[in-house]
Amino acid sequence: MTEQSAWRFADDRGQLLAAERRPSRVLAYVQAGATLWDYGVRPEGIFGSGHDGTAPDRAKTGTLPLDTVDYRGAGVDLDVETLLRGRPDLVVAVSYGHGQVYGLDPDAAKQLEERVPVAVIDVGQARTLDRTAERFAELARSLGGEPVPGVAEDLEAARERLRAVAEAVPDGRRVVALSPAGQEQAHIARPPMWPELRVLAELGVDLVSPAGGGGVNWSTTDWGRAAEFRPDVVLADVRSNATPLGEIGAPEWRAATEAAWIVPWNPEPLCSPQAHARFLALVADALEGARSD
Repeated sequence: MTEQSAWRFADDRGQLLAAERRPSRVLAYVQAGATLWDYGVRPEGIFGSGHDGTAPDRAKTGTLPLDTVDYRGAGVDLDVETLLRGRPDLVVAVSYGHGQVYGLDPDAAKQLEERVPVAVIDVGQARTLDRTAERFAELARSLGGEPVPGVAEDLEAARERLRAVAEAVPDGRRVVALSPAGQEQAHIARPPMWPELRVLAELGVDLVSPAGGGGVNWSTTDWGRAAEFRPDVVLADVRSNATPLGEIGAPEWRAATEAAWIVPWNPEPLCSPQAHARFLALVADALEGARSD
């Protein structure tokens, strides 16, 4: 390799990756792979985390062509040989801080990096969603991807629409983001800890913040206490590890949310402009519906 390598990328650990030619066989964590696909970069394979199962979680895969993208499996039981079976020349992983690869056993991640370059993008709470999106865009461009024409304008229009809708919502209309954890418990999101929820708050959406104590990202409570928030809009975690909200039978919750608008929410969002615009549009639609009830 020479100083004038054909491909270079500095990841979010500060590591400079370089190769004599642009990588063309990319293995990616599912969130990263779906984001790259929105720029036209098709991964040869994807892998999940301990939250995932034997099949890819459709809440996370966006518009990935799953008939041609190999799903390697998920979690700490994934071994290096399985990860490498598609002969990737680059792995794109995510981290929630400190550069640690999310979703893989640390030893497997170390062995993987000994055999193929690994680009790590930080998606943690310390970073804004815009900055994370910028980093994915930079990586995608380095791999030959390009944004779909007009998506930046579409995202700005979605932001302005949501801002206008939020301003017009009557006082007291409330939005709760949560992850159903079975028939007994709900994890209520703490909005400041989630970059995508922080964007909603910046645009004027009245997100419920649970009381302090307990978890850093979530406040875990029973459905009776969750019902006391009396949300007009619920952002419901639709990942495969969450219980479908429609299956929750707690009578207090069902009574309190009988007229609530439900928005599907993936706490591991795709970080492309079009994916973010779609989510903002869903929230705006729900707020408009709640306003008119």
